[in-house]
Amino acid sequence: MTQIDYYFTVLSPWAYLAGSRLEDIASRHGAQITYKPIDIGQLFGRTGGTPPKDRHPSRMEYRMQELKRWSKALDMSMNHSPAHWPTNGAPASYAIIAAQSAGGGNIGALVHGIMRACWAEEKDVAQDDVIKACLADAGFDPSLADSGLLAGAEAYGRNLEDAVSAGVFGSPFYVCDDDERFWGQDRLDALDTHLGAKHG
Repeated sequence: MTQIDYYFTVLSPWAYLAGSRLEDIASRHGAQITYKPIDIGQLFGRTGGTPPKDRHPSRMEYRMQELKRWSKALDMSMNHSPAHWPTNGAPASYAIIAAQSAGGGNIGALVHGIMRACWAEEKDVAQDDVIKACLADAGFDPSLADSGLLAGAEAYGRNLEDAVSAGVFGSPFYVCDDDERFWGQDRLDALDTHLGAKHG
């Protein structure tokens, strides 16, 4: 079975815009996804990236135009300047890690639910009640938000090291087990084609 390591930050508008397309692609090709939330600020620092707050205004203006174009093209509701962004992505990331380990729910729905809370529902995904509601909506035990903190923090750190080792430098980033890498939600069609050729 093909393995896809999915590196992302829960605060990424581009990962939000990916929606459930990765899960659809994986299902179609019999691939397995490992969800690897990361600290994008640390990743940028390690791989030569620039956080949005430090980017030139021209880049940020273009980023906003692209967000508006893509959300319209994908027909996804989106607040392009959400009230609670940026925020602390670690607690929600720990919950995703704990849920993936525990099983029993829909991990793809959890990841997208957390991003939707930030980018479409004006919620602060650093808040315990928001995370627990997302866990419950995706079929997981809400108490995972509390019980998975230590293991989540350790895995969160490992995910960053894995990302750097795998050549990851942004979010969303998809790495196949044959080392083919795809950066951005606009590369999901290329990932789909690659998996099709691999199993064709």
